[in-house]
Parts: sequence; structure tokens; C-alpha cells
Amino acid sequence: MSEFASESPTTAGPRSHGGSGMSGQLVAPAAIARAVLLGRAVVTVTAAAAGLLLIDERWRVPAVVALVVAATVAQVAVLTRRPGALVRHPWPALLADLLVAGGVLALSRGGMAFFCYSAGAAALAGALIGMRALPLWALHAALGFASAAVLLRQSRPSPEVTAFVAAFPVLGLLAGVGATVATAALVRYVELTVAVVASAQRSAAASERARLARELHDSVAKTLRGVSFAAVALPQSLRRHPALAEQLADTVSRGAEAAAREARELMEGLRADDPGEDFGYGVARACRDWERRTGIPVRTSIDDVDPPLETRYELLRILREGLANVERHARAARVWVRVAAMPGEVELSVADDGVGFAAASLDDLRAAGRLGLVGVHERASGVGGAAEVRSAPGEGSLLRVRVPVPAGAAA
Repeated sequence: MSEFASESPTTAGPRSHGGSGMSGQLVAPAAIARAVLLGRAVVTVTAAAAGLLLIDERWRVPAVVALVVAATVAQVAVLTRRPGALVRHPWPALLADLLVAGGVLALSRGGMAFFCYSAGAAALAGALIGMRALPLWALHAALGFASAAVLLRQSRPSPEVTAFVAAFPVLGLLAGVGATVATAALVRYVELTVAVVASAQRSAAASERARLARELHDSVAKTLRGVSFAAVALPQSLRRHPALAEQLADTVSRGAEAAAREARELMEGLRADDPGEDFGYGVARACRDWERRTGIPVRTSIDDVDPPLETRYELLRILREGLANVERHARAARVWVRVAAMPGEVELSVADDGVGFAAASLDDLRAAGRLGLVGVHERASGVGGAAEVRSAPGEGSLLRVRVPVPAGAAA
């Protein structure tokens, strides 16, 4: 059909996908703890550096910075290499963190660096053990209030500064509660996401099994059933009707060959659609393979579309069936294949310049044994689409299929 004669071939490359996952009970605490450790280190080091302008014994500042950085590097390393072990058995790490907090307290003499580190320690405990960290929060708060009392007695600040300093231990408690809530929310989110992905995988597997069962039923199973009927009648016919037995034996032989061919075509069809490759690339490859095998040139025009998995599989099978019909019946010199993106749908067309035929209804096609075209209609209908065939003797033929696709799958 000349309506595609001016269109040029297009091809597309393969795409790859990948992914992995862990339990939300491990992922969420580890993620929150890592964020707390890094954030605490930044804030504490900044607070300690500010002390250079406020204290006389400046050697304490690099000592605090060195202690905080060393502790953070060690904790992040353990969390990165063995996150599961740290989340399941957090108490040794929390007690070690408490000792580091004591070291920061001694070096900074209860300064701002200690309050920042203590608040981060409370948040770390909340991320790893939740509300069970209440005793640790109380201990950090007690140390904070004691340090605040010492600082306030030494400097005799204004009431505003006194209220500001006294609030820091309470901020540590709030940080612990906030980390607990954030971790619980992240756990629920991760587990919900994992459940959704698992459900989608189970649904895809069930759909794939159903599709394979349907393919076997529609092709190999029907052929083997006919072979079985002929084989059952063969022994009795050998004794009474040798001529009929010869016909039945020929039926069994041809049926076995047909079943083998259908099984091979089914396997080729199942392998034809790689979900990891671009749909347009799959269409171009199918046309290229058919052209190489038959020697009939194929011109392609392929828009950038990405149909759902089941739809793209059926479209590829329809394409192969359309090309097979051209090979078997059309005696064509040229074929045009087009994939067009339309709003809310995708159109697949297979046209040829062959001998054509008198277009008929679906029932007429079924009665005439044109089961390939009948299967095209059934496949298109199975994914919510429709197929039409246009042809006339001497004028070639056109097979057009339109199927709906979600928004964004077609331009």
C-alpha cells in the first residue's frame, strides 16, 4: 500500500533496568542513624570552632574536633559495613557513643559542642532503639542540666541567656523523640513500598503464566488434540479400513509437524519481547529478521512509544502474524510497517503491495480458515483494542490495529 511509501526506517536502542531492596526494619534505622551521625558531626564541629573566639585554652577546640571526627568515621564505617548487626544489637554502639559524649563534655567543659553532641546522641539512640532509649535520654538530659548549672553559676548571665542555656537539654530529648518518630514513619514507608513491589511482581508472574497457558491452549494444545483423536482411531482403522488408516497416519504425521512448528513459533514469540529493550527496537528487529528470511524489503516508521508489558507483547505477536500472512498469501514485492503514537493509543499497521483478497467479516475469515487474522482480532480485543483489515483483489492489503495505552506511553 503506497500510503507508507515516503516513510523512512527508524530504530532504537535497548534499555536496561535493575534494582534491589532490604527490609524496612533494617533500612530505615540505618538511614536515619547515618544522617544523624553526619549531621551531628557537622553541627558539633561548627560549634566547637566557634569556641575559638570565646575560650582561652584554644587547644581544647582541635581536641574536640579530632574526637568527634574520629568517632563519626568509626561509627559510619561500622554502619556501612554491618548495618544489620548494628541495628539488631545497638547497645554496645550506644554505650560507646555515651563515652564519647563524656569525652566531649570533659574537653569542652560543658560548652556548646557538648550540647550539640548530646542532642545527636539522643537522636541516634531514638533511631536505633526507639522509645527504649528513654533511660539514655534521661541520662543525657541530666548531664546537660548539670553542665548548664555549672556554666550559669560561673558566668552569671542575663535571664534571657539563662533560659536559652537551660533549654538545650530539653532539645536533646526532643531530638530523640523526633528521630524515633521519623524512623517509625520511614519503616512503614519502606515496608509499604516493598509490599507494593512484591505484589506487582506476583501479579506480573501470574499474568505471564496465564499468557503462556493461553498461548499453549490456542496453538499447540488444539493441534495435539486433533493428533490425539486421529491416533486413537488409527489402530482400529488398520484392520478394517486400510485406506482410512493411511489418511489418519498422514494426519498424525502432519499434526505432529504442525505442533512442533507451533511450539517453536511460540518460543520464538515469547523470546521476541525483551521487557528490558525499547519497544521500537523490538519492532525493528522483528521486521529486519523477517526481511532477511524472506528477502522481501520492509520499510518501517516507528514512533517513540512505550506500551505496557502485556500490550507490547500482543502487538509484537500481531506484527509477526501480519508478516506471516504476507509471506503465506500476498506474493508481495514490498511491505510497510508503521507504529504511530496517538493521544491515548498506539497504532500498528502492516501493509503490502501483493495480490490482495476480498475483505470479509470475522466469521467469514474463520469459516475460510484464515485463523491467523482471526487470532489478530482476538489479540487486539484482549488488550482493549481493535483490528481492521482492508484489501481488494490486486490492490494489496492493510492490517491496522489500535490499542489504548496509559497517558505518557504515547506522545
